[in-house]
Amino acid sequence: MPRANSVQEVIDAMPAHFLPEQAAGMRAVIQFDLSGEGGGQWHAIIADGALTVAPGPATSPTLSLAGSAKDYLALINGELKPMAAFMQGKIKVKGDMPLLMKMQSLFSF
Repeated sequence: MPRANSVQEVIDAMPAHFLPEQAAGMRAVIQFDLSGEGGGQWHAIIADGALTVAPGPATSPTLSLAGSAKDYLALINGELKPMAAFMQGKIKVKGDMPLLMKMQSLFSF
């Protein structure tokens, strides 16, 4: 994916970049809570080898990611390393940590 200019652009592109073969047998709900300009709430549902994304909060997410829209974009664009973002508190995570580690392999970004 070329450099993303907005979180909405990334959210909209997620289904096209999803790698269903990497998610065989997986069922998960990932919540995104992004603050600041261009932020918002979205959730992604992985089930039956498919991904759907919707605006708003999920009822009971498997994994929740929170941070600023600016830092999330930097992460997606490769300008911020995932471990550094986590260790510096720029991206806060709750829930299934093994799922977090697998997320990069679920998408072809």
